[in-house]
Amino acid sequence: MKSIDPTRCCIVGGGPAGMMLGLLLSRAGVEVIVLEKHGDFLRDFRGDTVHPSTLDVMADLGLLDRFLSRPHDEAHRLRAHISGQEVGLADFSRLSTRCKFIAMMPQWHFLDFLRDQAEQYAEFRLMLDTEATGLVERDGRVVGVEVSKAEGASRIACDLVVAADGRHSVLRGAAGLMVRDIGAPIDVLWMRLPKRPDDPDGSSGYIDTGHFMATIDRNTYWQCAYVIAKGGIAAIQARGIESFRKEVAAIVPPFADRVDQIASWDDVKLLSVTVDRLEKWWKPGLLCIGDAAHAMSPVGGVGINLAVQDAVATANLLRDVLVDPNESANAITALLPKVQERREFPAKVTQAAQVAVQNRLLAPVLQSGAGPGKRFAVPWILRMAQRFPILQGIPAYAVGIGVRPERVRR
Repeated sequence: MKSIDPTRCCIVGGGPAGMMLGLLLSRAGVEVIVLEKHGDFLRDFRGDTVHPSTLDVMADLGLLDRFLSRPHDEAHRLRAHISGQEVGLADFSRLSTRCKFIAMMPQWHFLDFLRDQAEQYAEFRLMLDTEATGLVERDGRVVGVEVSKAEGASRIACDLVVAADGRHSVLRGAAGLMVRDIGAPIDVLWMRLPKRPDDPDGSSGYIDTGHFMATIDRNTYWQCAYVIAKGGIAAIQARGIESFRKEVAAIVPPFADRVDQIASWDDVKLLSVTVDRLEKWWKPGLLCIGDAAHAMSPVGGVGINLAVQDAVATANLLRDVLVDPNESANAITALLPKVQERREFPAKVTQAAQVAVQNRLLAPVLQSGAGPGKRFAVPWILRMAQRFPILQGIPAYAVGIGVRPERVRR
């Protein structure tokens, strides 16, 4: 099998965790290869919320102004329509962060930006169209990655492999790491609908009896996330595409004039929601971060930002030992448990909050039966937040900053 030039660290997965870690390590002088199995970052149905905690990281790197010069929208507040009544959910203007908003930017633009910054360092190398297929182990330690490219299979030798290859991680499976399935009662159907010139700007959510849909403003079109009960896609498809169009029009009346753009089921993509977490995030020579370590629910759109926080913590803890060629592989492995110690608590708390929202809000909404004149009532806690707007700062902090936010150490 052909061998590719060895490197100090090989990161598998060109998502937010992998690209941010690649930038941070190469910036510190560590030789890094990032593997991305696709030829680019252009995946339509990925999260695109860059939260204040991530914007603080950009500020730490001196990249905030450059980042915000790229096309994006700013969400200073989150609102939803519940049974036709507009309610405020979160007010980011109450945060103490440098940026008091969520930057709405398609994820491919976010990843392109990280790549552009990382490629300024000679230590960084991005390999596209390169899929990791397995691990190379010797004497109980991971010493490299097996990869597949169009020209054939090869190997990359390295002192540390970081698995950032998402919720369906090939590497965590190859390593035999134990996964704890926390459960999710929902799936999500993603679709896009055109945006008209007279449409209001800003993302929102629509909740009514039996239905929940989020609408993400992407300037020229709406990216729509239609929440369904887990495993419910077959029943929806059995009712036919015309019935589905009517459901979408009923939950979001302003879109009734364009649901015919959902021409077939090919225009509807299923995201099977998974919430799980590794019992152990590492083994000698291997570390899992991001969704590979803890798959998040789309609730709150915090997955990108948890992944970035993992990358920052990993770079803070491992940078010095990785940049020093005299430090052994054993010295690297000795620090891997510290990454889990640092990031496991935030992952657990965030997943617990997501599961609570799924079980106490989303599942009851989807299970609520329709009846003559029956509407879904605004939960009491949201009624309180309308009466006392200061309360909207609490969910803003939970979503925008989260538990134990990381900052780049100088």
